[in-house]
Amino acid sequence: FVLVFVLLDTMASRKIVKEKGATIEPFEESVAQALADLEASGSEIKAELRELFITSAKEIDVTGGKTAVVLFVPFRLLPKFHKIQTRLVRELEKKFSGKPVIIIAQRRILPREKAGGRLQKQKRPRSRTLTSVHENILDDLVFPTEIVGQRTRFKVDGSRLLRVLLD
Repeated sequence: FVLVFVLLDTMASRKIVKEKGATIEPFEESVAQALADLEASGSEIKAELRELFITSAKEIDVTGGKTAVVLFVPFRLLPKFHKIQTRLVRELEKKFSGKPVIIIAQRRILPREKAGGRLQKQKRPRSRTLTSVHENILDDLVFPTEIVGQRTRFKVDGSRLLRVLLD
């Protein structure tokens, strides 16, 4: 029993990769263990899960007093996660007692260039702007469907309401 537990523990530690010096939270450990369990079981997504890992996992509160599980994955692995997303989400929702599971790519936002000149040696890519990152997170959020339109409503008090039309 001890050997099997140690083997599963090392499999779980391979399923989450953090930046240097970052600590793994207990909830992230449980998500990594669930991914390792799915890979160890004889499920249909075992082969695809072998090379996949997450960078972070969070439990967020949504309306109605419910919570959702958000998995952050490396940007370069997002297409591989998209291939198995429906099956993976279904299995993870079973493991986390019906909580919705969302897969989002880990993206970086670079600061704007100041008026005084360029701080970096290169121009900031469009994919690293705040607007682009937020649009792509919205795309990840609704992944199996496609966004066909957006309407922004500006209210009198200055707040904004973003209405997203899905396919």
